[in-house]
Amino acid sequence: MPLQSIETVTGKLTWKRPAQTKPETRWRTAAQQRIYGQRLLQALKSARRSSSSSQPLAPSRAIKEAADSALALTAKGQTRWSRAILSRRWRTRKLLLKAGGKIRSRSSNPKRIGRPGLGSGSPSDPRQGEEEKVRVRLRVLSRLVPGCRKLSTPTLLEEAADYVAALEMQVKAMRTLSDLFSSATLSSRAES
Repeated sequence: MPLQSIETVTGKLTWKRPAQTKPETRWRTAAQQRIYGQRLLQALKSARRSSSSSQPLAPSRAIKEAADSALALTAKGQTRWSRAILSRRWRTRKLLLKAGGKIRSRSSNPKRIGRPGLGSGSPSDPRQGEEEKVRVRLRVLSRLVPGCRKLSTPTLLEEAADYVAALEMQVKAMRTLSDLFSSATLSSRAES
């Protein structure tokens, strides 16, 4: 959403976003939720079938992969995070085929090379310390959202907002499935 300049009473020029009643997101529509729910069920069924065959993933990992791929397919590859999830899925499958189903995991404790000047004490300007905190938090955010490691700040924030809205929908759908399965289990126990 574009910024609008507004001149205040004191003559200062400030930037504001226009007021909005609800955040614009396609993940809140009933149609998208229904499409995702159908894709999630299909993905979970295929994960269940493949787990009985020679799939090396743990059941919880298989469920996460199924839910993520269903989410990325529902996004139709229109966002960076969905393309990253889909490409990771295909890359993992190719690596599994090449490695005969065995992939080495990365070292859990990689060596970190720090930049000179960081951690050498408090910065001289307090705003400089705040800016560094913001940069660090943005870097962490870029690592949390798939496919967004090297993006500008506005693009990163847009992708992160879309990803969070999609994850909220995913949680809602999985919670609904969990409630359905638990109520079905309870009713089958009561009948027997």
